[in-house]
Amino acid sequence: MKNINNGLLLWQFLISSPNCCKSSKSLFNSRSSALTLSIFRLFRTKSNSKCNFSEEIKNIRGLNDALSLYDNMSRTTPLPNAKQFTLLLSRVVNLKEYSAGIHLFKDLCNNLGGLVNEYNMTIAMNCYCLSNRVDYGFSILGWFFKRGCVPDTFTFSTLLKGLFRENKINEAQGLFRKMVKEELCELNAVTYGTVIDGLCKAGNTPMAIEMLRVMENGRSCKPDTHIYSMVINSLCKDRTIDSALKLFGEMSEKGISRNVVTYNTLICGLCNLSRWSEVKMLMEEMIGYKIYPDVFTYNSLVDALCKEGLVDEAEDVIHIMKQQNVNPNVISYSALIDGYCLQGHINKARYVFDSMASKNVTPNIWSYNILINGYCRKKKIDDAMHMLREMPRKGLKPDVATYTTILKGLFRGGRCSEALEIFDELQALGLVPNFYTYCNMLDGLCRNSEVERALLFLDALEGKGVGKHHLHIGYYSVVIDGLCGAKKLDVARALFNDLPSKGLEPNVVTYNILIKGCCQNGLLEEARDILLKMEQARLSPDEITYNVIVQGNLRGGKYEDAAKFFQEMCAKGFSPDSFTFELLLDLLGTTEQNPTIFKMIQKLAPNTLKQKIPSQRACL
Repeated sequence: MKNINNGLLLWQFLISSPNCCKSSKSLFNSRSSALTLSIFRLFRTKSNSKCNFSEEIKNIRGLNDALSLYDNMSRTTPLPNAKQFTLLLSRVVNLKEYSAGIHLFKDLCNNLGGLVNEYNMTIAMNCYCLSNRVDYGFSILGWFFKRGCVPDTFTFSTLLKGLFRENKINEAQGLFRKMVKEELCELNAVTYGTVIDGLCKAGNTPMAIEMLRVMENGRSCKPDTHIYSMVINSLCKDRTIDSALKLFGEMSEKGISRNVVTYNTLICGLCNLSRWSEVKMLMEEMIGYKIYPDVFTYNSLVDALCKEGLVDEAEDVIHIMKQQNVNPNVISYSALIDGYCLQGHINKARYVFDSMASKNVTPNIWSYNILINGYCRKKKIDDAMHMLREMPRKGLKPDVATYTTILKGLFRGGRCSEALEIFDELQALGLVPNFYTYCNMLDGLCRNSEVERALLFLDALEGKGVGKHHLHIGYYSVVIDGLCGAKKLDVARALFNDLPSKGLEPNVVTYNILIKGCCQNGLLEEARDILLKMEQARLSPDEITYNVIVQGNLRGGKYEDAAKFFQEMCAKGFSPDSFTFELLLDLLGTTEQNPTIFKMIQKLAPNTLKQKIPSQRACL
């Protein structure tokens, strides 16, 4: 009862305080809707009507329509029943006007309290959950008990969905266990589906499978096609495709029908792993069951083929789509544009982009971003800038990804001052820079010999506090790399050592950067000490770590030490990269009598060694 009373107190505060929750501007800034409703009421007159407003609710096209209709309904005598107000609130939610929905519900509570019931309370709860304020959703639960209403399956499912939406996985699991243990409501497919979907999206596929098994063993409801498809999709995203195929086979054994969504999920997963023969078999199977590929099926094929560089084959899929009367859409053509860009065929990519209009397909922001990125990769920055300026003329607003791509291209092209102007423009438009934007800013400044400016920019980020994108180990890694490249190892070392005081811990990338910096400056002993600290911090050296330290020791003439790290690298299943291999080959020509180099390169490629120095085989 204590929790319920706390919920009631919080709810009473919410509906009575006109200035509540000012910090949550996006959630409670419904001043526009409140103002509009007030204007409607200035001119209102009481009207007697027996009108059924259901048809008008269906015809609502926007928020103003909804507010106007709510005002008409609230001044009608006699008042419409609670069901019609509930339908209106539901329509507002469908318009995704969640703050307005909360405002109308509060008005309903204050002025028409007798019409508040469990249905519109659940809708208000959903508005809070969709606005990422599940805590206020729980406060409404307290009002259920105050009004003598019994929360049902949909009420608790709404709260579960809100908890998963805010990534409060433990709390969601705790609520579900409480629902089961205390029999708070009947558990149906909606409840289980909400929990399984939340677990899958959180990446906890094993727990989702356990929940699937609970459903199978229960009596109230069994998993259906939708539930199985969710879990199969999660397994495919985890790249555990064999487990997904096994679960797919279970569906047939248990008489659970498969639909195009189930097949699409598996086909997409197999495409991403280049298991083309199985893709073909699966497509033949689905057609055999008269489940025909849709645009999503074909788009998965186009995208996967393009990422593998098989753009001609992707073009063939586009032609097959047309033959099967499945119209390629903007996703199909954008994937094709990306494929050509990845191959460096920017002119072909532009041709596909320009040809979209003749096919009644309008390029979207994703299409523009792909082509802009293609131009930047080819260092055709002016063409990329032209595309950026064209977007508003086509009714599209460049997003953070657009500006981040342009920013990177300008910095890589040495156009530092223009890049800074673009960053200012991004902020002036009200766009919020993200992690990649900041990383590109820091990297770009360092690349253009503006390391001091990068440090100032990093200080400015620190000044913003620990927010979503403010402090991140990635920012420091970029700047430490820039400092090492600028031969300012002392400053890099100081910044590295200062990380714990900022509440950050260096990761493998950060350690690798500093190890590389030490090796490049001939500080091999220090590089080994940093490697030791890395292991003490319970971070495992990766392939890059070993290649960097092997290269450093080879360049420093420490062949025995290089061989030691080389052997350790191979024992852990890592492979020397092309730079290590080339360095060994170069040393082979200058140190032919050194047996250590011979042994290292023989382990890599004995045939290469025989061809290069057949007369030295006896030395091995």
